Order: sequence, then C-alpha cells, then structure tokens
Amino acid sequence: QVQLVESGGGLVQPGGSLRLSCTASGSIGSINAMGWYRQAPGKQRELVATTSSGGSTNYADSMKGRFTISRDNAKNTVDLQMNSLKPEDTAVYYCNANRIVYGFIVDYWGQGTQVTVSS
Repeated sequence: QVQLVESGGGLVQPGGSLRLSCTASGSIGSINAMGWYRQAPGKQRELVATTSSGGSTNYADSMKGRFTISRDNAKNTVDLQMNSLKPEDTAVYYCNANRIVYGFIVDYWGQGTQVTVSS
C-alpha cells in the first residue's frame, strides 16, 4: 500500500502562485509514476501533470507553461508549482501514485487539497 498526503492548497488571487506538495509513504519502493489531478465542482477529475520514475513529465495542455511538476525520489515527494493562476484553476487537487502489481496498474490517491483562485 501507498499513502499520500498533500499540503499547500489555499486561496490565491488571479495571477498568483501556489506550491502543492505530496509525500508518499508505505510501499514507496515500487512506485512507478506520480502526479497531480484535479476536480472542479460538477466536473470530472482531470489530469494536471505526471512524472515517471525516470523523470519524464507530462502536462495537460492548459497547464503547460504555467505549472511545473517536480519529483524527489530520495524524499518520496512530488510537488506542483502553479503560476499565473486563473479562476478556472479552482478545484480540489489530488496527488496520485501508481504501482505495477502482477502486470496491473494500481492507483493510489491522496485526500485532496482545495485550491481557490479568486479576487
């Protein structure tokens, strides 16, 4: 099992910045990819950014150039630096990690942290 704990959400004005952090514990040696997803009220959960164990990254188009994901394998953390925030970035942000178990991808989720972008 993998446990994920997020921190860093809050209220920020449009154009501002926030940094989210996620710390993994448990069976961390077998973690494959880690990343961030978000879910706005009334919408489905969507990809924000992911990073593989090898360090490659993937971003949703609307986050490219504004968000940066970083991973520290030694500290078992994955951070999301969010700049130039817009009201439409308001959502609950979830940390994700996955493992490959007997050939199947098993996903783990944090409890979520609220990000509100408003003046």
